[in-house]
Amino acid sequence: MKLKLQLVLALASAGLFTNNAIAQNAKGSSIEGTTPFGPVTQYRTWSIGIGAGVTNQTNIAGFNRADYEDLAWNLGYSAYIKKQISPSFGIKASYFGGKTGGAFKDGTQSFEAKTPWSAALSGEFQAANTNWRFFNSFIKPYASIGVGVMNSKTTLTTGTTSQESDGISKIYVPLDMGLKFAVAKGINFELGYQLNWVNQNFDGIQGGQYKNDLFTYIHGGLEFALGNGSKPALNNSNPVATLVNDYTLKYDDLKAQNDALNAKNQALQNQLDGLNNDLKDDDGDGVANKYDKCPGTPSGVQVDGAGCPIVVKNETRVVEKVVVTEADRKVVADAIKNLEFDLGKATIRPTSYATLNKVAELLIEKNFSLKLAGHTDNTGSRELNMRLSKERAESVKAYLVSQGANASRIEATGYGPDQPIASNKTADGRQQNRRVEFTLY
Repeated sequence: MKLKLQLVLALASAGLFTNNAIAQNAKGSSIEGTTPFGPVTQYRTWSIGIGAGVTNQTNIAGFNRADYEDLAWNLGYSAYIKKQISPSFGIKASYFGGKTGGAFKDGTQSFEAKTPWSAALSGEFQAANTNWRFFNSFIKPYASIGVGVMNSKTTLTTGTTSQESDGISKIYVPLDMGLKFAVAKGINFELGYQLNWVNQNFDGIQGGQYKNDLFTYIHGGLEFALGNGSKPALNNSNPVATLVNDYTLKYDDLKAQNDALNAKNQALQNQLDGLNNDLKDDDGDGVANKYDKCPGTPSGVQVDGAGCPIVVKNETRVVEKVVVTEADRKVVADAIKNLEFDLGKATIRPTSYATLNKVAELLIEKNFSLKLAGHTDNTGSRELNMRLSKERAESVKAYLVSQGANASRIEATGYGPDQPIASNKTADGRQQNRRVEFTLY
């Protein structure tokens, strides 16, 4: 009775701190290669177990056969192979061998039952994997029950006379319960208590109060998952926790994408606000602030392309006929062909400087006048396109003036999408419509 009390207390104590031990597995940790409602091929479903322990005729049922109260501890050993059907349930084929013995308190009779082999098929249930919060609990209570065949041979000793019975093979029922400890990936350490209902002849005495004998097998052992080590073992997995984790990861990913999109939109808005500020004309002289080299010009004062007042002298002007040659037109055509801006901006790319420099030299040498007309396609708002076309024409004018061209002889105008030269329904047509036209006169 003392032994039974110690056994019950030990199992109960281990069960009481199961929930604390479960917390050692972090909530939300991931299992590689598994998905919610995924096929069983994502897991390892086969495992083997080996164990050893002690046998005794005592049992938690609270009685012994034929008053064998002087109980003997003997060696038992076991092994099994298991197919996991779900995270909480598996079917195992098990082997048990060893011997069991006992004697009367007065020493007048004793028995020893040798079990060379036994084979049983059992269903095993693991309780801890029903906890939806965790993938793999550190401690998993389990219980199994099955039916099988046990081969045993009993020696009954009365006084000094021993009688060995013939070996028999009878049906027996093993009931096993205990705890599994996840000591490594795919490896569990087991502590268990197995109660076995066996035939009436097991202790060498037939008849009496009880129809069947019982004996206990207290054991420890290891369970190893078989298969690809990169896959998790199904008996250590929890489908609900996998589903929660998958939802959490997808939510975090979508949130990160949304945050990145919001940041990009804010950057574009800041860029648009900056463009609007650049196109403001605070002094109302017709030249945007970005290109106005003489801000604060009084109202009504005539200014050049740089926003600076034009000084008109009283002098007699000789009007000469302007002749534009084919060579002059080629210089302008080359400049138009090589003119490039940064995407969505009025910043001229350095690759365009060389041909623009030739246009500036032509304007200086022959004192030509030049009309710059900026155009866009119909992508985006009309207001933005009108501003961008005007800004790009002003940018070309500012560059030519910086190279020495006469600002008063250069006119910059933006027409936005209003004067297309090709269809805006195709990418090629839109490309042709995004242009700055140069007209010498």
